[in-house]
Amino acid sequence: MILVVDVGNTNIVLGLFKGRKLEYNWRISTNKDKTSDEYGIDIRILFEYSGVKYKEIEAVVISSVVPPVMPALEAMSVKYFGIKPLVVGPGVKTSMPIRYDNPKEVGADRIVNAIAAYESYGGPLIIVDFGTATTFDAISKDGEYLGGAIAPGIGISTEALYTKAAKLPRIELVKPKGVIGKNTVMSMQSGIIYGFVGQTDGIITRMKKEMGGQAYVVATGGLAELISDESQSIDKVDANLTLQGLLLIYERNMASE
Repeated sequence: MILVVDVGNTNIVLGLFKGRKLEYNWRISTNKDKTSDEYGIDIRILFEYSGVKYKEIEAVVISSVVPPVMPALEAMSVKYFGIKPLVVGPGVKTSMPIRYDNPKEVGADRIVNAIAAYESYGGPLIIVDFGTATTFDAISKDGEYLGGAIAPGIGISTEALYTKAAKLPRIELVKPKGVIGKNTVMSMQSGIIYGFVGQTDGIITRMKKEMGGQAYVVATGGLAELISDESQSIDKVDANLTLQGLLLIYERNMASE
């Protein structure tokens, strides 16, 4: 089985593949202060709950946008699995040309998403990832990563309202009954959700125009379903896009050895 690990600013998402099938996936908090042993115990608990044994793991693949976490995760992989992980970054085979001024600046998660989405849906393509930041990535018909846009994420924008405006409460992110809120909570939910829907559709419309008018749009990330229900531009929600991309990168690098 192949263990894939996607390290985000807020959460670490883990997936366990048997062949091409995603058998299990879990989400734990990203903590820059955790040691390799603490991460090892976290994963051991998840494995025991699902009936998975350490010895079943054949390979570990990691992508990360949080560099301080990497030493602990790499050491954990060696100590608990006896495996040196494949870390997505410079020198790792992706088979995707990156048309960015400095390709090293592109977050590993964005490239992983692009690879998975192009493999599944072809191009031209736009990927929207609703994570700590909301990212928009454009892929050409020929499978080239063209670039994209980065905006503040829904979660941190909501938290900013609570922490910076003295009279505004912390709210649950659910769709309100209407756009015109009848109380403070509903008004905040309306502004956040429909505001991000407008942002999403607006950026996608502009990106499509620059790409020649047509592109299939795939959304992923924790809040993708919430926004896609109201968006006029999102064609597909693929919750496990990043995990699938990590498996593809592993397969491509094994094939090249």
